[in-house]
Amino acid sequence: MPPPRNTVDVSEIIERQKLSGFLIGLAVISWIITFFDGLDANLVTFAAPYFRSEYGLTTIQTGNIFGMHQLGTLIGGFLLGYLGDRIGRRPTVILATAAFGALTMCFYFTSSYGTLFWLRLIDGIPLGGMLPLAWALNIEYAPKRYRATIVTVIMVGYSLGTALGGPFANWLIPKLGWKSVFISGGIAALVSAVILFAMLPESIRFLATMGKRPDRIVAMLRRVAPGQSFSLDANFVVGDEIGHSKDFKPSLLFKGELRTITPLIWTAYIASSFAVFFIVNWTPLVFEALHYVRAQAATAATTNSIMGAIGGILLMRFTDAKGAIAITTMPVVTCILLLVAGFTPMSQGAFLVLSAMIGGFLIGGHFGMHSISGIFYPTAYRGNGASWATSIAKIGSIGGPMVGGWVLATSLPVKHIFALLATFPAIFAVCIYFVGRRHSRMLGQEALVAVAEPSHAST
Repeated sequence: MPPPRNTVDVSEIIERQKLSGFLIGLAVISWIITFFDGLDANLVTFAAPYFRSEYGLTTIQTGNIFGMHQLGTLIGGFLLGYLGDRIGRRPTVILATAAFGALTMCFYFTSSYGTLFWLRLIDGIPLGGMLPLAWALNIEYAPKRYRATIVTVIMVGYSLGTALGGPFANWLIPKLGWKSVFISGGIAALVSAVILFAMLPESIRFLATMGKRPDRIVAMLRRVAPGQSFSLDANFVVGDEIGHSKDFKPSLLFKGELRTITPLIWTAYIASSFAVFFIVNWTPLVFEALHYVRAQAATAATTNSIMGAIGGILLMRFTDAKGAIAITTMPVVTCILLLVAGFTPMSQGAFLVLSAMIGGFLIGGHFGMHSISGIFYPTAYRGNGASWATSIAKIGSIGGPMVGGWVLATSLPVKHIFALLATFPAIFAVCIYFVGRRHSRMLGQEALVAVAEPSHAST
């Protein structure tokens, strides 16, 4: 009879690790993914005034182009979430990055509203799964006490991409035309795919859950826990997730405590996405309608992104310490600021400052949603759980830009649109409050177990 195999609990080793160079390096690599997602989101925003004039597009047609990209990311979220849980996080992210780069370069060949419309849809598909799988990969390497912080830091890459989109477009478009920004962005994404191929690791939680590649598990464990030795013959398990099904079914997203958490997360995400993508896509054109010059409008959009990153960074440690309940403050303050923006007369300078504050709280709260979207789901279907959440959120991402176009085409005073937009952070606040209460209860139960285990071991 062969000797019994040594059992190695991968999750226990991950939880014991400190904030190491490996974790920081993984977060930096993941910046590449989020940076180009953010850059793409804003390049079309700043190219919009140019292709709108060139092709004679209406406000509604421009909103449709913004919205179709989000529809593509919705489709991609479901598709790539499934692939990520089947073949792994690493190959799916690399494939999506390369496809996104190639499709972005295809904007050079657009010649009409129709080609822009359909290419924006197709270009969104690979982008839709990149972010949730990047979050899943980092969540599966990070101890619980660092998860929200690491995901938020990664999402700063998104804000950096959106912030640089404006200055980059303003510098390049007058020299080479609006299509040049997509050629540059596509080339950069293809280079990023090569970097990811060389450096991006696979999730050891995923490999252990699927019973794959013990050689790769051992190699990664040696990086996570340097100085420890591991045998290729060991039985690698994910101890905190034993008993979870490896075969994903949508019903698993509503099992047990998730029966309440999942619908609340989805609703909060939809509401947050609606407001964020309205702001991200329409800020330059809204500010032009308010009689700001184009450079000021571009500055406003860039400032919103920077302030969103700051808001997310300020929030992240509270989320790790207090749980999802900490996010609630962000949409509550956003709602108040939007009402002030909609109904209070003020100078152009004061309105720019207020807009930056709205961006900080609105986008910062949205970062909070990113940081918790995957933490409630086990490794076996975390990719699906995070991707379903972000894909369902695309209902808001699609609706925000498209409804914005319809509203801007009416005779409603432009500033009053901000007051209408306050509805969505209000919904976000209510939902995330109840998610936070449940999360706080779950964290309390985990703390009791952690206290009880050493006591039990000593008896």
